[in-house]
Amino acid sequence: MSYLNQVLRALFDGLLLPFRSMPPVIGLVVVSLLSAILALIVFKKTSNQDRIAEVKRQIHACLFEIRLFNDDLRAIFRAQGELLRHNLHYLGLSLVPMAFMLVPFALAYFHLEQHYGYRPLRPGEAVLVRALVGEPIETRPEVALEAPEGITVLAGPAWFPAAREIDWKIRPEVEGRFALALKAGDRVLTKTLRVGGGVQRVSPRRPSPRFADELLNPGEDPLPGTGPVAAIEVAYPQRQWRFLGAEMPWWVGWLALMLLFALALRNRMGVSI
Repeated sequence: MSYLNQVLRALFDGLLLPFRSMPPVIGLVVVSLLSAILALIVFKKTSNQDRIAEVKRQIHACLFEIRLFNDDLRAIFRAQGELLRHNLHYLGLSLVPMAFMLVPFALAYFHLEQHYGYRPLRPGEAVLVRALVGEPIETRPEVALEAPEGITVLAGPAWFPAAREIDWKIRPEVEGRFALALKAGDRVLTKTLRVGGGVQRVSPRRPSPRFADELLNPGEDPLPGTGPVAAIEVAYPQRQWRFLGAEMPWWVGWLALMLLFALALRNRMGVSI
């Protein structure tokens, strides 16, 4: 999983680099367009296009029949039954391409979340750093945070045995990319901290080497898995998004734009959906 995440990090970092200093929505529109093109290609290659086109014609015929014989209840009920059957058939035909798209688009979501779900810190903005302990223990592990120049440690360490975490409060003073160092015994563990503006890869968690943790938190390589510290978190603020005047997650805009682009490009690319 680590190697795959390294490849995907490089891919998405390179893709979004030209849009780093632009408003986040511009990069999201480009990503949505590319996602729609990829989805249409996969759908076309993995689905039975002729059968889908035939089922769609049958669905349209049923709708026309309902409108044409709107004073004949028997004809309407018969057409509605056929309409339901054809819709279920269409759904079944769509499951295969959807299955092919599930894994790549899930991976894309987890990586895009690092760019669009969170924003970098601003100079002077305080944040919590958490060292998560893997095994239940009674006493605080000997873990010390060393902050580089430009980062001020305001408080900590604070040990919370019930949550199995050690917390510090820090404040960046200048923009940049920093490496926080946690000394745990004879090991030094690092965590990236990003301060500035624009769209950057922001990793709120350096994961443990467990598969699920790496899958959900692909922004950095996992910790070694030995020693008391299992993962390190930085409580980055979430990036605020507004679509049509309402606040909502970034992925709502991604999916909506991707759907609009797919509908606009389907005929040009010769895809029946």
